[in-house]
Amino acid sequence: MDEELRSLTDRIEAEAGGTDAFRRLLTAEDDEELARVLVARERPLWAREIAAFRLGCRGDRRAFETLVLLLNHRDPERCVSAAHALRLLGDPRTPRAAAALATNGLRTAYALHPVRLLTALRAPESVPALVSTLHRLLAPDEPHWRVALACVEGLGSLGDERARPVLEAALAHPRLGTAAAEALRRLPTG
Repeated sequence: MDEELRSLTDRIEAEAGGTDAFRRLLTAEDDEELARVLVARERPLWAREIAAFRLGCRGDRRAFETLVLLLNHRDPERCVSAAHALRLLGDPRTPRAAAALATNGLRTAYALHPVRLLTALRAPESVPALVSTLHRLLAPDEPHWRVALACVEGLGSLGDERARPVLEAALAHPRLGTAAAEALRRLPTG
């Protein structure tokens, strides 16, 4: 069992109550059985999460929609598991979905993991989405500075010159200045 699945299992075990259904989902080898959980009526969230995670890690695109919903969940641990499975899934829709979640001003409180996923994906959508999100989060008294910091760090990691103006603007932000300076050093010169 890999570390991400172990973490998911430990977190969900109490929620699932150690039921037979929980154990069955963890050991099921039949992708069709797991996929049926995603569309079955009245299945608990923990069951859908296990099925989507396992299918996503196996590259089964039927997990995509459930994983995107979990990536935008209020529970950060669910977001972490979904981001991991989405990275492994390799679905071409993933960067666009992560960009939509990261740039949605109404869901900024839940954008940390979509921002980190965009950085990891290094997709064409990554830099424009991170620039747009960071630009919006530089407003005075913006409470979501951790999301802004993830954007700064992500832009530094991506090393794209298009990020220079917003990173320069972030230099003046008390919580972002040091990271913005480091990100700017990582951009290509000249």
